[in-house]
Amino acid sequence: MKAAQKQKPHELIEHTADLGLRVFARSTQELYVNAAKGMFNIIARRKPRAKKETYIKKIKFELNIRARNREELLVGWLSELLTLFDIHDLIFIRFKINQLTTRQVKAIAWAEPLNKQTYTRKTEIKAVTYHQLKIKKAGGIFIAEIIFDA
Repeated sequence: MKAAQKQKPHELIEHTADLGLRVFARSTQELYVNAAKGMFNIIARRKPRAKKETYIKKIKFELNIRARNREELLVGWLSELLTLFDIHDLIFIRFKINQLTTRQVKAIAWAEPLNKQTYTRKTEIKAVTYHQLKIKKAGGIFIAEIIFDA
């Protein structure tokens, strides 16, 4: 990647039956944030005319996820956020990674209610899968590929 180019944080990838996401980042912390943002961009889109005041009512979640390896940790991170979304009907809009190792992530995530006035639902994600899961580093950029059961 040339210095003048700006790397997009994520893109959809082709997959026969489900939905795939390719995530790009300069660090592993940014990879987790971009993966979460990408997943929620698949789920819903903020309406262009939605009032910014809705951002005032943010709900804060402290997350602590442990796993045996970095692939399992990434799936666990996204699965936890997806579960909270399903239980509370919230859309996550901001993330702060406080600690990240290959086996644990401690983070804060902020969400707001997913309502019809502010968001348009796009795609239902049923689960985060291990199918074709990849995490690699190429040319100083971290890349992850995640397949969702949609």
